[in-house]
Amino acid sequence: MKLAPAMQARWDALAARERTLVRGALVLVAAAVLWWLCLAPALQTVRTAGAQHRSLQGELEQMRSLQAQAQALQAQPRLGYDEAMRALQASVKALGSRAQLGVVGERATVTFKGVPADVLAPWLAQARVNARALPTDARLTRQGASTGTANWDGTVVLSLPSR
Repeated sequence: MKLAPAMQARWDALAARERTLVRGALVLVAAAVLWWLCLAPALQTVRTAGAQHRSLQGELEQMRSLQAQAQALQAQPRLGYDEAMRALQASVKALGSRAQLGVVGERATVTFKGVPADVLAPWLAQARVNARALPTDARLTRQGASTGTANWDGTVVLSLPSR
């Protein structure tokens, strides 16, 4: 390796002991850079690989579960508009005076007033499965959060099967 003339002159001026110390310092710096850039990231990957694998395995199982649900929904027979409308009306009636249904074409708007969260979530699932009604828009506000029981007010727009 050829050094610049000024550096070569400085190197030649160093005593043998000083040259050995400089070489040792350079080897130490090179080893530290090698460790930080090459070995430490690889070791960190090896350390976290097990936890990451378990996490990804959990996500994979969840995705497979969702896939099975989607395939089950796709395997259900097609439902006509009239059957879907009857199923949706029955599910809204089950909520009593807390929900009202309005239908325009293939869109159904359900207005909620003070519906508890533990009633609203299963109702949405039931409307999805039984009436094949897909939520297209939801505008809900949480009421009574300070009392510990959350009730929901607002509207959900559902898309019904075509006629």
